[in-house]
Amino acid sequence: MTPTRRTFLTGAAAAGTVTLLPFTARAAAHGGDMFETPAGAITVHPISHASFVMETPLGVIYVDPVGDAGQYGDFPAPDMILITHEHGDHYNAETLATLVGEDTQLVANPAVYDMMAEEVKAKTTSLANGDSTELAGLTIDAIPAYNLTEERKNFHPEGRDNGYVLSFDGFRVYISGDTEDIPEMRALENIDLAFVCMNLPFTMDAEAAASAVAEFAPTYVYPYHYRGRDGGTQDPAEFASMLDGDIEVKMGDWYEMS
Repeated sequence: MTPTRRTFLTGAAAAGTVTLLPFTARAAAHGGDMFETPAGAITVHPISHASFVMETPLGVIYVDPVGDAGQYGDFPAPDMILITHEHGDHYNAETLATLVGEDTQLVANPAVYDMMAEEVKAKTTSLANGDSTELAGLTIDAIPAYNLTEERKNFHPEGRDNGYVLSFDGFRVYISGDTEDIPEMRALENIDLAFVCMNLPFTMDAEAAASAVAEFAPTYVYPYHYRGRDGGTQDPAEFASMLDGDIEVKMGDWYEMS
């Protein structure tokens, strides 16, 4: 039976005591950005392309961790891993096998859940579009992620893949996964921090991403997942130039300098 509710923190948290991570030191050491929130400090560490680590008062969250597990060696082990969909730049079973610890909880879309080894499934909550779960005070909503453009629909068909909204106390984080500027994205409300993809032919261009972001108006936004193929790489600086008002664009180090 697919679990729908999990305990996120164990050990000290279960006893009523949580030791917070040294956010300032880690942000400096790993080039992360710290966000002060009513829940406590949240620090974001870009890893590569669509993979990143968030250190939060509710635990350490890895998002779409793929590639060499050594990239994560300087970070605490994950309390939670979020997986948006099955593509190799978002889901890798070998990487997960290295990173998943005894108490790690995972959240994935049903297609990925069905691919998992049984021992990993036992730690995973399967969320379809529109589903939600709560892990020790953190509400996680599965937001649709799909292509609108006819010739791109084979990459991310409607109903299969997830984005996520994470609701901390007084601070909401949106993770787009791979998607175009769909109505469900534009209808988001009260988002404090967003991660928005942009690359062709797989997702959308910078103009479409900026248009959607302007509509749901997060406080902060990271352009990420912005290298494509056949000239489909998008310019995050161009994306930033198309946004007016109070939205602050954060430029993570998503790709090694060549």
